Amino acid sequence: MISQKAKYARRALVELAKEGDSLMIGEIAVRKNIPRKFLEQILLEMKRHGIVHSRRGKLGGYSLLMPPDKITYGQVLRIIDGPIAPLPCLSRIAYRRCADCKSEESCEIRQVFARVAESAREVLDRTTIADSLGSPLLGDESGGRQRAMARL
Repeated sequence: MISQKAKYARRALVELAKEGDSLMIGEIAVRKNIPRKFLEQILLEMKRHGIVHSRRGKLGGYSLLMPPDKITYGQVLRIIDGPIAPLPCLSRIAYRRCADCKSEESCEIRQVFARVAESAREVLDRTTIADSLGSPLLGDESGGRQRAMARL
């Protein structure tokens, strides 16, 4: 499950991509309905990973350091939530053998969830923040999903 923190991170990055210029934390927090203190933590984490940068002063704020088409959902999720794997034995960055598993090669659960994890990674690693710009399904949560569902 994706954390609320990861959802907020995506919203903030999409807002920065839309703006194309620096935004103050307070502006992003109000526009995207994100608690300011929580947003500060998120943007600091994004800054540590080279996704955003900040400037102090009257014309300061946060802006994207990377182009929106180079920031993937997978990258953001890994920064905020950690590994994208339903089982510890499927994690690429935090592998851990399952305690109750005798053989990973013959584990039916691992075989099924390996396909699930690979499919999820594929989608998340090819979907970028730029893909969210202007997309009613991926963009602003204030009605995009309802509009997309109404078309079905």
